[in-house]
Amino acid sequence: MEHPAGESDHRPLRVDFDRRVKLEFHGSCITSDAGLLAYRELDDALGLTDLADDVLSECRRGTNTRHLLTGLLRQAVFGRLAGYEDVNDAERLAHDPAMRAVVDRGGLDRQAASTSQMGRFETEWLASEVNLAALVDLSGAWIDRVHARKPQTAIVLDMDSSVSETHGAQEGSAYNGHFGCTCYHPLFVFNQFGDLERCALRPGNVHSADGWREVLEPVVARYRHKMKRRCFRGDAAFANPEIYEFLEAEGFKYTIRLPANAVLQKSIGWLLKRPVGRPPHEVRRYHASFRYRAGSWDKARRVVAKVEWHPGELYPRVGFIVTNMTGPAERVVAFYNQRGTAEQYIKEGKGAIASTRLSCRRFAANAVRLQLHALAYNLANFLRTLALPAEVAQWSMTTLRERLVKIGARIVRHGRSVIFQMAEVVVPRSLFQQILAAITALRPPPSAHC
Repeated sequence: MEHPAGESDHRPLRVDFDRRVKLEFHGSCITSDAGLLAYRELDDALGLTDLADDVLSECRRGTNTRHLLTGLLRQAVFGRLAGYEDVNDAERLAHDPAMRAVVDRGGLDRQAASTSQMGRFETEWLASEVNLAALVDLSGAWIDRVHARKPQTAIVLDMDSSVSETHGAQEGSAYNGHFGCTCYHPLFVFNQFGDLERCALRPGNVHSADGWREVLEPVVARYRHKMKRRCFRGDAAFANPEIYEFLEAEGFKYTIRLPANAVLQKSIGWLLKRPVGRPPHEVRRYHASFRYRAGSWDKARRVVAKVEWHPGELYPRVGFIVTNMTGPAERVVAFYNQRGTAEQYIKEGKGAIASTRLSCRRFAANAVRLQLHALAYNLANFLRTLALPAEVAQWSMTTLRERLVKIGARIVRHGRSVIFQMAEVVVPRSLFQQILAAITALRPPPSAHC
């Protein structure tokens, strides 16, 4: 049977195109994920996973607690960063030197957690009511650590929902007519830097804005006395007077897409008439601003309209935005259009972190998986926004995983040191050094000794 560490007692494999080439497998002293060390350095500089010691409750009984909860959390998060989103992968990762190094300082002297240990950690210990609530708050605590090192004066929140397809009789899954599949329907809140502020797993058949207050209110509360300028953007699913009133009471500026109706279209009827003359070869855009009060609103609010006439199209494209901003209509529309980046963040999370792969049977266990995906996504985004040099600042999360995380290395151990001999195919030493230097700059200054 093949050894889980990748070691083998068999003779080397041979290839026919060149009989001088021999293939040997040494999984415990060679890694393909040496780039995880950069992420662990960032984690240590900001003190992110160490926060777990203060918020997670020890659910294990007895004295057999070899792996600390913080180490288990690191293995869960860093495994997802490297593309191993299933606990089944832990059988081999337990022997991987890069994974053992990031788990804790003593990791290189012992194996990381096994599949059964990681399974219990994710589906039992973290799924308890207390630990799941703490896990939900952890992303916000991580972002606060980042803002403490890189202070901000403005925050922009984007709220959006997504789809996570399910297969089989998973608890809470249901058919969603909009997405046309059986799924979960998670809700996300991002900030303008791409950080995932908070998320929640929901059954598949709920409305896109269902449970918005439970997700948005804790985020708003964190920024209540921190930011000079606070804004919110949302699509038409969040066109709800309760949301308007909540944001106004909290002092947030907002732009939210408003579904069209006959009253709104009548207010801009003069813009809906086809322009006189030969149809242009370019898009013509017109904007308007007016006051409007729906029957369920407590007062009239400002509505901004955008009308676009496209070449070859008989009817215009019309959009309405409800807002409490006071700037020109064109600027309000431009600000709202940046909301599309939230959809890109969700797509990145799905592609690079497999953030919507929720394959457990129990709903609570899948809720844990979503939060672990969120932590992995945030750590990846922190490195991208805080530590990447300008020449690679445009790298996507998928590119970062394929080029930075997936660095091959051979491990050489000496009496007092462990050397990772890194490959330089894509990421040379100079680039890795710049990343480490940027991370070092994030560390708090050493305390003065009297």
